[in-house]
Amino acid sequence: MFVLFEEAGKYLGGRVLSEAEASAQVELETGKRVKVKAANIVLRFEKPGPAELIAEARALAATMDLDLAWEFSPEGEFGFADLAADYFQDKPTLAQQAAALFGLFDAPHYFRRAGKGRFKKAPAEIVQQALAAIEKKKQVQAQIAEWAKQLAEGVCPAPVRDQLYKILFKPDKNAPEYRAVVDASRASQRPPLDLLERAGAIDSAYQFHWKRFLFENFPKGTAFPALQAPAITEALPLAEGVQAFSVDDSQTTEIDDALSVRGLGSGTVVVGIHIAAPGLALVPGSAIDKVARNRMSTVYMPGYKITMLPDDIVDAYTLQEGRDCPAVSLYATFDEASLELKGTQTKLERVPIVANLRHDQLDAFVSEEWLADANVPNGDAPAVATQLREPLSFLFRLARSLKAQREVVRGKPENFNRPDYNFRLEGNAGEPTGEEQVSISTRRRGAPLDLIVAEAMILANSTWGSWLGEFGVPGLYRSQASLAPGVKVRMGTKPAPHAGIGVKSYAWSTSPLRRYTDLVNQWQIIAAARHGKTAALAAPFKPKDADLFSILSGFDAAYSTYNGYQAGMERFWTLKYLQQQGITELDATVMKDFPNGALVRADTLPLVFPVAGAQERGAHVRVKLGDIDEIALDVHGTVIARLDTAPDAASIEDEGGDEDEEVAGPIAIAVDLADSEATPDNVPA
Repeated sequence: MFVLFEEAGKYLGGRVLSEAEASAQVELETGKRVKVKAANIVLRFEKPGPAELIAEARALAATMDLDLAWEFSPEGEFGFADLAADYFQDKPTLAQQAAALFGLFDAPHYFRRAGKGRFKKAPAEIVQQALAAIEKKKQVQAQIAEWAKQLAEGVCPAPVRDQLYKILFKPDKNAPEYRAVVDASRASQRPPLDLLERAGAIDSAYQFHWKRFLFENFPKGTAFPALQAPAITEALPLAEGVQAFSVDDSQTTEIDDALSVRGLGSGTVVVGIHIAAPGLALVPGSAIDKVARNRMSTVYMPGYKITMLPDDIVDAYTLQEGRDCPAVSLYATFDEASLELKGTQTKLERVPIVANLRHDQLDAFVSEEWLADANVPNGDAPAVATQLREPLSFLFRLARSLKAQREVVRGKPENFNRPDYNFRLEGNAGEPTGEEQVSISTRRRGAPLDLIVAEAMILANSTWGSWLGEFGVPGLYRSQASLAPGVKVRMGTKPAPHAGIGVKSYAWSTSPLRRYTDLVNQWQIIAAARHGKTAALAAPFKPKDADLFSILSGFDAAYSTYNGYQAGMERFWTLKYLQQQGITELDATVMKDFPNGALVRADTLPLVFPVAGAQERGAHVRVKLGDIDEIALDVHGTVIARLDTAPDAASIEDEGGDEDEEVAGPIAIAVDLADSEATPDNVPA
């Protein structure tokens, strides 16, 4: 005796080994034995075998006209044998009965299941809706197949091109465009990105990186809403005897900080660190604040930037020369001879800005020798540098002293063995296209003007950080527990030592026009300046403020993303520079060694890349470059010579600075093929 029975939504056949009142022991074709409830058995038969019957019935069910079967089925509940008698003949064969069962069971849009082997016809309107959905699914599947075919042939359909970044980075796995890429990728045995690039979906490598960044971080675009800079209504005193100047690159428009020196030759010198004060006008929760908080920071890249605040807002508060600018000023008093710090004072005031100095215009003239020895002639130095030579000389002497003091706390000196690189895109006016001629120049890290500004900002950030802590006013701090390998810089709301810099606490406060953390800290500093010991009650953000923790988390994520993009674009333009200059070989230093290769850093360009062949760490090598992939930002090399000179290994371990270095490498993009059989929602399978 054989039986046909339902088990877990499927119909199976087998030979009955034994049978009780409520169940039967059945052996399947595979030899597996199962216990089947009597209620689940729908057919009993002597012959043919179960496999033969199921195969014949399946073939017959495929020929059934379901519209006709639905039309002539009873209105009430019925069994499959009843329909078989109406559809086939008065006495349907065993195969015809099984065919009717399979046909009814596999057509839920026509027939509702009412029990084991029993059904009820679906309402006419439900049938029509289901048939329309099935037809739509067929059309979608046909469209997917056509798009996949075009992609495999090297042609990108417009709908796929329009969804390119969504497909690659935030895919809807039910979307037909995504499924077409998956199918084409599988059929052609090509990675999705390679497939799309070959099909012409990517206009240019630069636009690919740029649009991907906008898609992930600025999906609504980079334009600002209409905003008006509020005026600073507070009557601020004019700083007496102050002639402040800033030092930035020529491309800088957000001039956040300026310096001043008073009392030279008197034995006591007062150094002013003046920070632009948007916090005196902007308030948390305002429309402008919401824009700044949403962006968290200005985004920098070669030849372009996305500012945190609109240009007219920046212009209202930037430290522009020729103006008396509202500022939060830190005055630090030093003994002129010993450079001992005597005390500090914070003031809210208007500061006369007499000059906006530019690194690229002055670095060649303002050398260590020129600052250290008044007898060194001015030569071709610009007049503004000559006028400020005396305060700059003092600030340089002070900067070296402050750096030395930090290095004592730090436990070892900061080594600035690598230069900073400046990128200039020739003929670029506005958003780059990726085809500009790029030039790369260097500015030595720790150059006099660079050191002066850096040490002044460290002094301000550490002083204000400690000051807020003394008043119990929370802020956004950066800290590093130690210089041990793997110990990274972290952010928190309470002061803590920063081992990498060598200070007791460090709160970013000197760039409120381009970093949201600095604007938040400026609000807290303003409250401390106004209210002193009661500042914790008056500050916008109170201790354990959930909003402050939210800002911290959001800034950390955004800043890391922006730094990563900047590093990626610098790598893109470095690779472009290699192509434009026809450079095929580079001198490099091994950073990390692996069993079959190494990671090297170019000596004269901001480029880190892998090379084939085992090399020891610190080795100096000549490398032949391979092919450049601008989409993946990838280039490999082969060592062709070992050079005689090698750097000190310690300099590789410690390059100094606050942040973990961003080293952009090849990008990894993959489309998950596991769900390629996914079906659109609300469409019956």
